[in-house]
Amino acid sequence: MKNFAFLGSAAVAALVWAVPAWAQDAGAEGDETEQPEVYTIAARDDIIVTTSRAWTDLPARYPGSVSVITADDLDRRQTRNIADVLRDVPGVAVAGVAGQTQIRLRGSEANHVLVLVDGIEVSDPFAGEFDIGTLQAEPGARLEVLRGAQSALYGSDAIGGVVAYQSASGDSLPGFAARLEGGTQGTLNGAARYGAHGIGWDAALSAVVVSTDGQPNARGGTRDIGRDSYTLAGKGSVEVTEDFALRAAARFIRTEGQTNDSDFDIASPTFGFIIDSPGVTFTNEAIYALLGARLDTLEGRWSHDLSAQIAQVDRETDSPFGLTSASEGDRIKASYVSAFEITREHRVTFAADYEVEGFRNAFAGSGGFTTRREIEQFGLVGEYRYGGENFDLSAAIRHDINDLFQDATTFRVGAGYRITESTRLRAAGGSGVKNPGFFELYGFVDGRFIGNAALRPEKSTGWEVGIDQQFGRSTSLAVTYFDSELEGEIFTTFPPPNFIATPANRATTSQQRGIEVAITARMSRAWSLDAAYSYLDAEENGIEEVRRPRHIASAALTWEAPGERASATLVVRYNGETPDVAFTDPSFVPVRVSLEDYTLVNFNARVKLTDQIGAFARVENLLGEEYEQVFSFVSPGRSAVVGVEARF
Repeated sequence: MKNFAFLGSAAVAALVWAVPAWAQDAGAEGDETEQPEVYTIAARDDIIVTTSRAWTDLPARYPGSVSVITADDLDRRQTRNIADVLRDVPGVAVAGVAGQTQIRLRGSEANHVLVLVDGIEVSDPFAGEFDIGTLQAEPGARLEVLRGAQSALYGSDAIGGVVAYQSASGDSLPGFAARLEGGTQGTLNGAARYGAHGIGWDAALSAVVVSTDGQPNARGGTRDIGRDSYTLAGKGSVEVTEDFALRAAARFIRTEGQTNDSDFDIASPTFGFIIDSPGVTFTNEAIYALLGARLDTLEGRWSHDLSAQIAQVDRETDSPFGLTSASEGDRIKASYVSAFEITREHRVTFAADYEVEGFRNAFAGSGGFTTRREIEQFGLVGEYRYGGENFDLSAAIRHDINDLFQDATTFRVGAGYRITESTRLRAAGGSGVKNPGFFELYGFVDGRFIGNAALRPEKSTGWEVGIDQQFGRSTSLAVTYFDSELEGEIFTTFPPPNFIATPANRATTSQQRGIEVAITARMSRAWSLDAAYSYLDAEENGIEEVRRPRHIASAALTWEAPGERASATLVVRYNGETPDVAFTDPSFVPVRVSLEDYTLVNFNARVKLTDQIGAFARVENLLGEEYEQVFSFVSPGRSAVVGVEARF
């Protein structure tokens, strides 16, 4: 505690001490120039890499909807949990509880979003989705979010889109970087990273630790729900020859924490509500790795890329009486991508993916299906891209051969046309598919959730139109309208006479339509603003889909001193009224409820003490908003941290 008190005093003192100096420097610089001021928007890390299986894009030339959250964005907002900053992306809804944080894109389900980390698929093959709450921000990392069906490029899981997290390479961020912070609720976080590069090689190694005693998450509860999360990651590449290169990436994530259970006492007035459950904990552990090789031929016009990746995800929940649930999921995937540049404007790509997912219910006491099962899939992809002076076109088609399900063919097309130097129109359309997972096929807890081996894949089709408008060199606006339909949606039904939960495919159609708006403005040399708004109408057979708010908005206002010697950012995030379900009926048939809207305000500031060392502080949920992201799970209240950071 003494060390923490010293750390906090030093950081706060540095922030206060620096204020007069900022004002003097800003005034001095303002007096020195008579030039008219023009404020330009910083480049969004120049290129995006997930819009194609082989080629990179400039954001301004991609015909679909993509958002890039740069390393500077993450740094300015002092992002620690990647799930938090995703709230600032149009079309993204986030809902989290201890042990599972979900993201939904454009009204899709959480298991309809493909998450890539350094090119590795990181979803849990057992659950069919990735717990985005376990992904912590590393120094120099960045995010790309593709909205709209991407199955034509990436296969199952990408109905709603793709979220790609990329850690910094040893070449892009060489040297040593570290941060250490502490705060309320016993919070102690740290990160360290080292990157290096030379002629024909680069390497990076990073470690992140997040620890907090937490806060109560049950209505009226007093039990703090804390967690400890550890991440160790590395990546590197080497050019064996001028035309042949090897690369590798690996990541280990372990999260341990407390959680609470629902009250299952039918006679209790809190039946179906989350209650304090001493001794109930969860542990999630995951290992990911990728090896790849790339060969360039025909003077770089024809490339061949071969890669193999693995994922192993283990999850369990414990109580004072022992293990209450456990699952094991693993994935092996091999990919070959061949890309040929016919001319500078015309490019084609062929890709082949082979994937095997394995899963097992590792809790024998559940009475459910505990035998290991596998799903095998082979996919073939063809892609064509045209890039002209003012017109861009992309088209992709994929055919998946499945061993358990009917084979599927998906497509995606998009085009963009620049009418003037400042106005661009774009449109895209495509289809997606999502295969049922182990939990849905075979069940988990006997007598409470029975699987359905007759399930068929979910299928979607959708389209979007948008306009990108530049106002001078300081402001940009993007507006997109989207519309999609989902057939065969997998949902949980409770058939009589026993009303035991079991999944089934809906016979009706689920529809998602809405509007996304993104604004970036550089108002002066010191001030900038990023804002986003999403309107969503997601209904299934006329009934609003759960955990998909109609209105989501965010704004991040940043002030930066000359020479980047100090900065401050105010982030405001609004989440509209959200439908959800509650299991407060003794029959366990869900009851529809509505969660109140809420607004979160975060504020942070930082100052450079030297060229290499800085101090920072932030307050999250500044107004102490009381809110729920999931029925009866109370989300964290106000918290504050201070810290120091260094880069050499």
